[in-house]
Amino acid sequence: MKNRIEPTSVEKRMREHDFIVSKTDLKGRITYGNEIFIEFSGYSEQELLGAQHNIIRHPDMPRGVFRFLWRNIAEGREVFAYVKNMAKDGSYYWVMANVTPDYDAQRNIIGYLSVRRAPKPAAVEVVDGLYRQMLEAEQAAGAKDACDASLALLGDVLKQKGMSYEELVLAL
Repeated sequence: MKNRIEPTSVEKRMREHDFIVSKTDLKGRITYGNEIFIEFSGYSEQELLGAQHNIIRHPDMPRGVFRFLWRNIAEGREVFAYVKNMAKDGSYYWVMANVTPDYDAQRNIIGYLSVRRAPKPAAVEVVDGLYRQMLEAEQAAGAKDACDASLALLGDVLKQKGMSYEELVLAL
């Protein structure tokens, strides 16, 4: 199911005690989504299960962020990230995501678990500005070099701040 939804300016805000939980297989196909995930995404459980997790990807999100995320979790590291998602009706919602590998009994990665909560509004302002710059870098670089360009910009920002990506995200 490919996402051809037109984004709107309607924002949904997570409630303070909400947690969106989803699991995917190694290829990013959704294998589980809790009721809050179903509610905010606007998709039914049947529409979500088996779909690529990027079904909720908002076009305002730089591709470089997802390359960074997938690279790290595939190597067994957890990632914290602010993410702007898009619901089935085109509305959007920001989350603070914690994505971790899911292991079997032999410690092989068998999928990924993501738990998202309501982000701090001040953090969203900072991240939204950074993501806009990253998107501009991607557009200027063209499709082939887009991720590298936005990750280079992110690297420059982190170097300026003297922080790692995780330190930046957790400090916001």
